[in-house]
Amino acid sequence: MPRQDLEYPKEAHNTVKRYNHLAEYSLRTIHSIINSTPLLHISFNTPNTPYPATIPMIGQMGSFDRPSADLGDVLDLYIHGYISARLTNLTRTPSGLPITVSASTVDGLLLSLTPFSHGYNFRSAVLFGHATVVTDPAEKLYAMELITNKVVPNRWNEARTPPTAGEMAATAVMKVKIDTGSAKVRTGPPKDDKGDLENEEVREKVWVGTVPVYTVLGEPKVAEYNLAKEVPKTLVEWRKEVNQDAKVYAELAAVKNLAPEKKKQDDN
Repeated sequence: MPRQDLEYPKEAHNTVKRYNHLAEYSLRTIHSIINSTPLLHISFNTPNTPYPATIPMIGQMGSFDRPSADLGDVLDLYIHGYISARLTNLTRTPSGLPITVSASTVDGLLLSLTPFSHGYNFRSAVLFGHATVVTDPAEKLYAMELITNKVVPNRWNEARTPPTAGEMAATAVMKVKIDTGSAKVRTGPPKDDKGDLENEEVREKVWVGTVPVYTVLGEPKVAEYNLAKEVPKTLVEWRKEVNQDAKVYAELAAVKNLAPEKKKQDDN
């Protein structure tokens, strides 16, 4: 029998209420969204100001203790930072700094009969946890490689490594122990109210449909000081694969509901 996906516990701060039929609590789904989103938004409270801070940062899910763990397993989030940054300094406590992490990707523009029913196909995820600074040199190197390879797979091995002592000293890595999380995923064509669907005059006048949205990685452009003879094969193949996968997903999501069947619940 296939293994059932692990799920984050539903608590007051992560339970989806609005459009909860779109909610996902699967670790695999949430971790996939986090790892496929180039920039994460990290939110936290800061002293001496009434405003919470939100910073775009690079981060990746992984497990130092179990490097072979897959996306459906319990994982930590590693975030790349600067040694003297405000967030880094705030995480230097034994219990860690409470933070919220969000990621989102738009997959399609939903153009309905009325502006009220317009929307997006999208994937979004939110994680809640406590961040601490990684002090173990081996774990720090593991996290730096993990985050580097998020940018381009295998880039760590293709670049000049290991980091110098100065680079290690200037770089901070934070580990977020995840308490819980949730995701929302919307796929399929647009929807309209029954009254508008029964109005032939409106239906003949207004075009309805979905515009697929996906990121395309362009042709690599060589730097002025580059002396390498060719673009790495891994980069060429990865770029092609990413572009193809993004296009296929967005176009399929435009016409078909890709989410598993769920019983629709109330919004309260």
